[in-house]
Amino acid sequence: MSYTALYRKFRPDSFADVKGQEHIVTTLKNQLKANRIGHAYLFTGTRGTGKTTVAKIFAKTVNCENPTEDGPCGECRICKAIAAGASMNVIEIDAASNNGVDNIREIVDEVSYSPAEGKYKVYIIDEVHMLSIGAFNALLKTLEEPPSYVIFILATTEVHKLPITILSRCQRYDFKRISIDTITGRMQDLIAAEGVQVEDKALRYIAKTADGSMRDALSLLDQCIAFHLGKELTYDKVLDVLGAVDTEVFSRLLRHVLERNVLACIELLEEIVMQGRELTQFVTDFTWYLRNLLLVQSSDNLEDVIDMSSDNLARLKEEAQMIEMDQIVRYIRIFSELSGQIRYAAQKRIMVEIALIKLCKPEMESNQEAILDRIRQVEDKVENGVVVTASAGGTAEAAVQPGVVRKPKPELPKAIPEDVKEIVQKWPSIVGNAENPMKMYLKSAHLSLGGDNRLMVVLEDGISSDYFTQHSQNKEQLELLLSDFAGKQIEVNIQTVNNQREFDDSYVDLTKMIHMDIDEED
Repeated sequence: MSYTALYRKFRPDSFADVKGQEHIVTTLKNQLKANRIGHAYLFTGTRGTGKTTVAKIFAKTVNCENPTEDGPCGECRICKAIAAGASMNVIEIDAASNNGVDNIREIVDEVSYSPAEGKYKVYIIDEVHMLSIGAFNALLKTLEEPPSYVIFILATTEVHKLPITILSRCQRYDFKRISIDTITGRMQDLIAAEGVQVEDKALRYIAKTADGSMRDALSLLDQCIAFHLGKELTYDKVLDVLGAVDTEVFSRLLRHVLERNVLACIELLEEIVMQGRELTQFVTDFTWYLRNLLLVQSSDNLEDVIDMSSDNLARLKEEAQMIEMDQIVRYIRIFSELSGQIRYAAQKRIMVEIALIKLCKPEMESNQEAILDRIRQVEDKVENGVVVTASAGGTAEAAVQPGVVRKPKPELPKAIPEDVKEIVQKWPSIVGNAENPMKMYLKSAHLSLGGDNRLMVVLEDGISSDYFTQHSQNKEQLELLLSDFAGKQIEVNIQTVNNQREFDDSYVDLTKMIHMDIDEED
């Protein structure tokens, strides 16, 4: 016998089995009990919340020979026929593929014939928003005044696309997203029936990923069980199957962002990509992590609202003391915008890298949150003893590295060492012989003269400067490359500036000087 997916195998057969929609179930049961059955219903809500399932249970109940308080008996001839899809009393129509005027006119013609057995003919029109304007117009009159034995149940995920003339003729029922606790409880019942071992933490993560959809949750559970068939399904295994990232990784990433360490952020992203994680899911989950951080900072005693372990919650509370609320809002905005763009992007990784650089570099943006973040950055540098100057735009900027007082622009050197001059003259060739990523970073470097007449390589603050300052082996590799060209040992002094303006104000550009000497000789 072929395998049946969990969401089909455990589809509710009675109102008692429907989870998370008690407000709708109670209303429909009261209507059935009082025999106040309407002629047209509109079921609306997000995917996988039970719209079609409730419609089928309702259709069975109105035709059941022995209905119970919880719905159809499931044992009579009509119930079995409806369950098998062989009943002429319940007609399901997919409006996505039957959306023309002719399809609706067939229904209008059939409505005039009373049911051969049972009390009602029930038409369930799924994805009704896909009907054409002509089809809606053809349905209007019959929907308003159908024969007493006809019931229309319209189901849609996009109710805003329905004409007001259709909405005004139906009783509307809004199916809400199902809570994480409700989905988890339902899955626990199902795995007990299936005889499968699954960690509660794994079930809760699946329920959260399903975003309020019971069907999505059961499909994800099915996928995870199949991947690790015959073994206990743990939280880590679920993360592997779904390409998701553990909460601890988000904590590390956030701390790198707060340190404004772009290189560490990119390296962590590289680690995530090499593990085969799905970047779209990563963006969604990190946005959720930031949301939890915002809630922790906004109020106390939110353990019931934030779904995570006590260890993760303690770490989150610690991080809430390290960051300001407007920073979190800015981070959420950047990643929310990214979430809407990344689904259809060809270069997802590059888009995530740009977003991470934006988090670390508030100067890339000009909105209010970014400006506040930049001011806070300057205040932190002042506290660490860095001299701060005002840029042309009026924004305060720090000079160079923390703890280093910015020096006035030095006077022009009287003489430039021959080995340094030779390197400056051959700089394009030297850069061309370097390997990536060093070649890419050296292209934007400036050359100047430091103390003891040593060559100074000045880089703009960011990935390029971090490459040399945070990894000594890269600086040694550069010195080795220069020594090969000069034929003698060369020592390099690496300096960092915030922008071109700061370099022009604080350093002598050897490239221009040496070019001027050569021109005069010619």
